Amino acid sequence: MPRHAHYIPHGVIPAVILPFTDDLEIDEKSFRKHLQDVAAVQGLSAITINAHSTEVASCTFDEQRRVLAIAQDEIGGKLPIVNGIWADGSLEAARIARMADEGGASALLVFPPAPFTLGQSSAMAVEHFRRIAGATSLPLIAFQYPLATGQGYPRDTLLKVCEEVPTLRAIKDWCGNVAQHEMHVRELQSRKPAVNVLSTHSAWLFSSLVLGCNGLLSGSGSVIADLQSALFHAVKANDLAQARQINDRIYPLARVFYSEPWADMHNRMKEALVLLGRLPRAVVRPPLVKISRAEIERIRAALVEAGLLSQKAARDAA
Repeated sequence: MPRHAHYIPHGVIPAVILPFTDDLEIDEKSFRKHLQDVAAVQGLSAITINAHSTEVASCTFDEQRRVLAIAQDEIGGKLPIVNGIWADGSLEAARIARMADEGGASALLVFPPAPFTLGQSSAMAVEHFRRIAGATSLPLIAFQYPLATGQGYPRDTLLKVCEEVPTLRAIKDWCGNVAQHEMHVRELQSRKPAVNVLSTHSAWLFSSLVLGCNGLLSGSGSVIADLQSALFHAVKANDLAQARQINDRIYPLARVFYSEPWADMHNRMKEALVLLGRLPRAVVRPPLVKISRAEIERIRAALVEAGLLSQKAARDAA
């Protein structure tokens, strides 16, 4: 089964969406096409599955295993696959890690356990990552939430996990705070070996990348992986004029995708893919519900402004 040995998370890593049928089953045919569409983009380093973007909280263990198997079948020979670890308990997290390792994943994205909203200690965080690392030697990515959620890791905790769990090789940074984000970039990427900062500040991606992130991991890559790749590589080349032009195209979509409530961000991305003719339907699993016609029209307008949908196509589809 395909596996990309010694992969260290870096670069442009879109997180794909998971299409469903009208009866809320996984739409395997549409998922395979979506994987092929995203993987065809130049300049990617991996693709993420079983994460927020695939509505992992609404998927069973067996469905997550099936999602990984489909991804391996379609794109595993071309790109490394990052598999999300979504679990409130460390033992279940380790079980998912073993499944992902056996299924050929090349890295694991570790979501913070929900109980941390009630308070956490550095010992708890270390133990959670240690349990996962004990189940697999795959490189781990810590999903860094805003500190206000209770699920974000304070600086000292994050550094302690880096010291105690050497397979932690990156963070998906959603701290939401510019000064904290820059601290992560400076302190983590200067470690030996480096712990890469993968920005998921997709609502202000240009600003984030300029701080020096070694990558980005974003659900909006399910729609605009090409623009995100172009932006990342322009910033890396220090071509800020080109980066600004690309960011001007991303901005209208970031504005609609990342409006309140944030829980609907991937719901909106599914609607964008339907408008672009890349998905047959935009079905989400409860508790998510279909967004309003007015909001879909705002997404259509943003796609036109971004140059992804012609005015004529927008009128014909309306």
